[in-house]
Amino acid sequence: MTLDELGKLYEAQGSAWEEFKTANDKRLVAIETKGFAPADLVETVEKINTDLSARAKQIEALETVAGRGAFGGGSNEQDSVKAEHAVAFNSWMRKGVEAGLKDMEVKAELSTLSDPDGGFMVPDAIPAAMITVAQEVSVMRSICSVQTIGIPEWKELVDVGGESAEWVGEKGSRSETDTAELKEVSIVPKELSAKPKVTQILLDDASYDVEGWVGRFIGRAFAAEEGEAFISGNGVEKPKGIAAYTMIANASYAWGSVGYIAGGHATLLNNADKLIDLQHALKVGYRGGARWLMNDLTLATVRKFKDGEGNYIFVPGLTAGASDLLLGKPIAYDDYMDDIGAGKYPLFFGNFKEGYLIVDRMGIRMLRDPYSSKPYVEFYTTKRVGGGIRNYEAIKALRIATT
Repeated sequence: MTLDELGKLYEAQGSAWEEFKTANDKRLVAIETKGFAPADLVETVEKINTDLSARAKQIEALETVAGRGAFGGGSNEQDSVKAEHAVAFNSWMRKGVEAGLKDMEVKAELSTLSDPDGGFMVPDAIPAAMITVAQEVSVMRSICSVQTIGIPEWKELVDVGGESAEWVGEKGSRSETDTAELKEVSIVPKELSAKPKVTQILLDDASYDVEGWVGRFIGRAFAAEEGEAFISGNGVEKPKGIAAYTMIANASYAWGSVGYIAGGHATLLNNADKLIDLQHALKVGYRGGARWLMNDLTLATVRKFKDGEGNYIFVPGLTAGASDLLLGKPIAYDDYMDDIGAGKYPLFFGNFKEGYLIVDRMGIRMLRDPYSSKPYVEFYTTKRVGGGIRNYEAIKALRIATT
């Protein structure tokens, strides 16, 4: 789409507006003189109004791109292609018209595939709405590392240390020293799906923001499932949560497990000293970016702890956006965390950016189904997301005893 073509859209919109005013004036005159307007005249006015609204949305999308200098072969020409894809995708959602949509995906670099049975890749408007909701609901996305990939699996090597050196004299013998040990971390994104549905009548309403609504719907649904999985997911057809890994007393910690500090009481958390022990179970190198993770009920217990001078060890954030502090470190609240109870792990302390990785497979795919739930149109939407611990040393837990 060039700037000249956008100008023609402006001209067409102006002509349509004049048609609308003429037809609507006739409708108003008929109502004033006869008490009603002819059905064909009402239908004409409604049709022109619908066309005006649809064209206005198209112009708005293209104006956004034009404002970034993306037309006419500019440096952001890719944005122009994405804008055209967004307009075509909107038409497909509303009317099921697929004309050229698959080819546009490839041109817009949303997909390199041509799979007619796999649905269509959604434009930026829907993921943007989803991400907004996810950040509000799932605290793990805001405190952990997030990586987007275009391949089936994420792999990385972690240096777990173990190297050694030795002091030697000028003529002393040199013995063989140890080299660092590397551990491979692999995270495979798993499929998450939702099926929002809306009536065809609403889809026909050009003023109805169907992309935004679908984005918010699946954003809420996906965020709830993700939030639970990032904490307690078992790794089978879902991410593996931080509380699902093998837990081992920190004194016996080994790579591949999460070290824990015993809470000191069966069924209760009533010893503030154990929080200090937990904090110092984490190596100094990770403490700079470390934080506490607990749910709100656990916080209610922790807030009552006092030091030897009778001062509360919890410090509330006093300004907008400021974190609450516990022993000088910020607190993240996640309602998917365990409550305090026998055998539970209600509290973690760690550098979660270093310790836990969320992997999003690039692209969100959607299928339109107008048949299964008439008069509704279903939008079967899927995304792939994985999660897992990448650095076991960076996260420590507090365990409540079982007896």
